Amino acid sequence: MATLLTMIPLDAPLRQRSGNWRAFSSASSEDAQGLVELALAVPLFFILLLGSAEFARFAWASILASNAARAGASYGSQSSEKAGDIANVKLAAANDSVNLTGLTTADPIVACYCNTPQSAPITCSTALIPPASASNCLAPNTIIKTVQVNTSVTVTPLAQYPGLPTRFTATGQSIMVIEQ
Repeated sequence: MATLLTMIPLDAPLRQRSGNWRAFSSASSEDAQGLVELALAVPLFFILLLGSAEFARFAWASILASNAARAGASYGSQSSEKAGDIANVKLAAANDSVNLTGLTTADPIVACYCNTPQSAPITCSTALIPPASASNCLAPNTIIKTVQVNTSVTVTPLAQYPGLPTRFTATGQSIMVIEQ
């Protein structure tokens, strides 16, 4: 072993390969293979990273659109008068989505139902009549009034990807019972 080390110049860096100490000469085939694999894997990694960031942006916009719809429906569910106050229902939805630009809120929809299972909607003007005399909701059933708020926002990806649309629409919907 001592004779093998004396043949290597003292200023050359040493590496052990297959049990022997050798001086660095040039990149071996194993090193070159590692560089090629790295060169192929790095672009795929960045594409995966960019795709997950785009997905996260869309998920974030979807969550905020749903939360804004819930805030608008929550305001409208306080009373029948507030459910009919379209401007303030939209304002409540907009105030909840302060970090989201381009949110649109449709006019709230007020609907009335009998509390029977799978009942069809009835007109809310009929719902103002006491439930015992309402033709579509016989006693002992009661009429339930709901308010529905729909929101949407358009998300544009940071980059254009072949085969995917240039815009995505995230929607939110919330239906709540109006307190009476």
